[in-house]
Amino acid sequence: MANSTMKSPGSSASRAATAPLGLALVVFGAATLLAGCSGSERGGKTLGFAVVGWRTSVYETPYMDECPDGLAQGNDELWWKGVPPEERAILTKDGTIEPVTATRRAMSVLRGPKGEDVCWNPTSVKDPPLRVVEGGTSYGMNLDGSTDDQGGANSCPHVNFKSPKGEAGIDNQLYRILGCTYGWRRHGYIEDNANGERRDTSHGIVLIEVSGVDDVTHDDQVEVAFFKKAEGDSLPKDHRADILPNATYRADSTPRYGGKTRGRIVDGVLETEPLDVTLPFYGNLTHLPLVMKGMRMQLPVNKADRFIEGTVAGYQDLDNFWDYVQRYEYLLVTGQFSCPGIYVAMKELADGYPDPKTGACTALSAAFTIRTVPAFIEHDGVEPSGLVKPAVARVASTSSEVAR
Repeated sequence: MANSTMKSPGSSASRAATAPLGLALVVFGAATLLAGCSGSERGGKTLGFAVVGWRTSVYETPYMDECPDGLAQGNDELWWKGVPPEERAILTKDGTIEPVTATRRAMSVLRGPKGEDVCWNPTSVKDPPLRVVEGGTSYGMNLDGSTDDQGGANSCPHVNFKSPKGEAGIDNQLYRILGCTYGWRRHGYIEDNANGERRDTSHGIVLIEVSGVDDVTHDDQVEVAFFKKAEGDSLPKDHRADILPNATYRADSTPRYGGKTRGRIVDGVLETEPLDVTLPFYGNLTHLPLVMKGMRMQLPVNKADRFIEGTVAGYQDLDNFWDYVQRYEYLLVTGQFSCPGIYVAMKELADGYPDPKTGACTALSAAFTIRTVPAFIEHDGVEPSGLVKPAVARVASTSSEVAR
């Protein structure tokens, strides 16, 4: 299996000197500084990107106005307050057994009435209501087309946000649930450590290919495909461990991941039409399919920057989100969260794709900030499924169904 190769337009001699061994540096025209480019069968250029950073979009104010009651109570805090002082002193040796130790972490999570694990049995206890975001501003997109709180055809009534720029109708219930939880906030362990692991292991990397590009500033129709990076292709890094741009990656042939949709470029920003898709996800030692319905992306494509940030928004399948929370159980202390609190909140705040029988919504509106580098994508004859229409097709409603 060949290593990832580097195709870097306009590379200087100093960059070549710092590039990892085995990365071939090739000089192209200055125009290809924008991204990994090649020709397209339908005409125009093809741009490629590798997603090297992925985090939940959390809007934060300097004085935490979005969380007027403070940050959410974590599992250990709830356990500590529920144990009589005398018993607590014995169990923790007067508090000298710290929350991060395996002994105390196990005691605190097995706090059901019969010793149940409260992450795997979240209804076994009744925790105080989760402290959720009360502010009116959020990153994200208007996913249901509605600017009031009544929702649209594929959503339930919910309170909308405004974007930091004042755009009305922003849907991001995932932020409402996680935005006051320490581990998901800026520099919180859950997000920062996950991005570090992706950088170090090269696991769970999404590749984006934009074809049929006639103009990187304005183009009414382009094709956008999402792939999983093939295992074994490493993210090349410089001496500071920053990801190098314009490397070549192979698209994984696994059919469960990825898909294709249409898009357009407006003022240099790529905007995609809704797509039901399953993407690879890795972080905090956890491999997980990310199941998104009606996913859209906004990504600048006319910049020559080494790192380009964009937004992915859509509805995350509710069972898929809960699977993600459960798998992070071992981070209860460092992330300071309560599984029962999140479980109740996600049921109450789910706002997407009502079940036709019960009327209960089965997905959470969500927004993620992605960090990309320009890349070249090889296919080895493998292409994603054909173009989808703007109307969203059905995907599996649970993560277990997806696994099949």
